[in-house]
Amino acid sequence: MPSFAFSIIFITFAPEKTNSKYKRMITLQNIAIQFGKRILYKDVNIKFTPGNIYGIIGANGAGKSTLLRAISGELEPNKGTVELGPGERLSVLEQDHFKYDEFNVMDTVLMGHQPLWKNMKEREALYSKPEMTEEDGNKAAELELKFAEMNGWEAESEAAQLLQNLGVREEFHYKQMTELSNNEKVRVMLAKALFGHPDNLLLDEPTNDLDLDTVQWLEEYLSNLEQTVLVVSHDRHFLDAVSTQTVDIDFGKVTVFAGNYSFWYESSQLALRQAQNQRLKAEEKRKQLEEFIRRFSANVAKSKQTTSRKKMLEKLTVEEIRPSSRKYPGIIFQMEREPGNQILEVHDLKAVDTDGTVLFDNVNFNIEKGQKTVFLSHNPKAMTALFEIINGNREADHGTYKLGVTITTAYLPLDNTEFFNSNLNLVEWLSQYGPGNEVAMKGYLGRMLFKQEEVEKKVNVLSGGEKMRCMIARMQLKNANCLILDTPTNHLDLESIQAFNNNLIQFKGNIIFASHDHEFIQTVADRIIELTPKGTIDKLMDYDDYIYDAQIKEQKARMYSI
Repeated sequence: MPSFAFSIIFITFAPEKTNSKYKRMITLQNIAIQFGKRILYKDVNIKFTPGNIYGIIGANGAGKSTLLRAISGELEPNKGTVELGPGERLSVLEQDHFKYDEFNVMDTVLMGHQPLWKNMKEREALYSKPEMTEEDGNKAAELELKFAEMNGWEAESEAAQLLQNLGVREEFHYKQMTELSNNEKVRVMLAKALFGHPDNLLLDEPTNDLDLDTVQWLEEYLSNLEQTVLVVSHDRHFLDAVSTQTVDIDFGKVTVFAGNYSFWYESSQLALRQAQNQRLKAEEKRKQLEEFIRRFSANVAKSKQTTSRKKMLEKLTVEEIRPSSRKYPGIIFQMEREPGNQILEVHDLKAVDTDGTVLFDNVNFNIEKGQKTVFLSHNPKAMTALFEIINGNREADHGTYKLGVTITTAYLPLDNTEFFNSNLNLVEWLSQYGPGNEVAMKGYLGRMLFKQEEVEKKVNVLSGGEKMRCMIARMQLKNANCLILDTPTNHLDLESIQAFNNNLIQFKGNIIFASHDHEFIQTVADRIIELTPKGTIDKLMDYDDYIYDAQIKEQKARMYSI
């Protein structure tokens, strides 16, 4: 792995294997969910079976998280039933990061296996008695037997290993949850969900706030599971890496089909193009779709779960491929002027955090015309500090930088809070940042999927995703030839991420960015600069090659150390 994340120790304890004689599955029968007059979906009849990871996709508000809540029992459907196999255990990635503040980290993780946790508490209560009766002794013996059957003696070591793999250092394992940052709590909650090898696992946005290496560890871990897993995520690479099937919520229906997110996206786009081409004959459509399935099946060989995916694609019929009702924002960055040869020169730059931590030092690089450069670091504050410095919002602790005289920049900061401390409506807000009348501003907002009635909303009540779409509209007004993007996929839905990604691939100017989105980095960046407290690692290559090179170096280092 890249050197910026070597602090995470990749030791994996083997997930519990499913005994084939037990059917571990989730069965939905005639499920219907609606809120008021709005029907999300109805007549949902699905069996989620073991050994499969189901990636759940759908537009914002389609009901992805709602489906998980119904399965977990948190929400009662308006109609229908959810059934698990006899004695099966269901585990959920909880979103309330303050729920366990009164407990320490280790106990929080152990509570992920409720039968084991209950056993531990009962044993603890019995053994704390001054004197034990014969009945207590018999009860204790029974509890000890069950404790051993549930692998209780190894529970803490397994929990500790999960925490370590997820980037929670050993010194935090017995601290109170209140002492942890929100980022650390997210990792603990994920460890809690994974702990104890649950029969069925529901994960809602499990990669949020995880660094790239921890996401890769999670991909590997989930890919080795034989249980039933349902995942909602906006991380396309993660969905592609783990999903054996895709659950698409669209047209008021919940449909399961073969393939991962990329297959769904490419096939739906192909079907849309076919639908728009009225002259295309039915036989020609079929040939195009069959060729597409064959081509995609060949690419499946690169996936972690090749056999199962290929079998599913072989069973797929062309009738299953249909256009999506999703709408994609119109993200189009255009340059007002062609940049010259001098883009950005950085010499001996240094930044120190408020607590004295050196974020980076001795940073030297020269961005050349047309390059799309991603910045990486073990400490995400390093990239933000660099971007704030070159945008004139922060003083460097040492060193200099110089933008070329022909360079115009458009900056998407990590924290956009200060931009929305206003009572302006969307049109008034956007008008501050570029020339044009009200009609033109409404046009930009319309391209970012704001409806006519929404443009009168006050900007201080917008959601995180709406604020990001406003910031992207603001950037487009600048017609800059150099885009500076600090974690640009934050708060965006899959459709916005895909549209953003597609346009950046086509953009002819320079891009300087940081991201936790593997697919975004791989498809956009042609240069990688890693910031460290002692300098930089600078490579002209794509991200997958960078990871591969780092893995080879790590393997050699281990061989020489033996």
